Amino acid sequence: MLKIDNLNIHYGGIHAVKGISFEVPEGKIITLIGANGAGKSSTLKAISGLLKPSDGTIEFNGKNITNMPAHKIVMEGIVMSPEGRRVFADFTVHENLLAGAYYRKDKAGVNRDLEMVYDLFPRLKERIKQKSGQMSGGEQQMLAVGRALMSSPKLLTMDEPSLGLAPMICENIFNIIKKINNEGRTVLLVEQNAKKALLLSHYAYVIETGKIMFSGTGEELLKDKRVQEAYLGD
Repeated sequence: MLKIDNLNIHYGGIHAVKGISFEVPEGKIITLIGANGAGKSSTLKAISGLLKPSDGTIEFNGKNITNMPAHKIVMEGIVMSPEGRRVFADFTVHENLLAGAYYRKDKAGVNRDLEMVYDLFPRLKERIKQKSGQMSGGEQQMLAVGRALMSSPKLLTMDEPSLGLAPMICENIFNIIKKINNEGRTVLLVEQNAKKALLLSHYAYVIETGKIMFSGTGEELLKDKRVQEAYLGD
């Protein structure tokens, strides 16, 4: 579905992502793990069109989208749930969700997806008229994921969905990610909670200082001594 080949990203004189290549097969959960500053979020932003790579190609369903504008990438079917939630604080829950469907013309499909999101996140339905700026961090994260789903993505990318959340809320978010995948969505996940992410993933890549150092199934990396020492605290 998604193919990254020799991706390089620079910020001024900083070489943040150094020639990484990987693939995201349809219907799978693929995770990028690594320390802060490793290049994970930069990779997601390049895939979403928010950063322009200095070299390399990004293909989605056989189409080169490397230099495509971000809004057109959304229309191709790649949608991001961003780090820090980025909800519209003065919008209600309902208005935020409709903003996720801004380019869609299929009113019946939008209404169907609204019900799907409210089924996934009953808390949002309880707060349908509440302004998102008045919500807790966990509720805002649910809203950010729901808003992304309202774009009807073929590939959902998620940047640190558990960041700053209480353990019980984190558990709920990871359960929702699994449920989203079970219903047929492909997910590319960037996550610092390595253990939870690897338990969830079909395949994962470990990025260090802008390079992929090793990869494997979630189960394989959970057993890998290098991963255990660096990211799992074992």
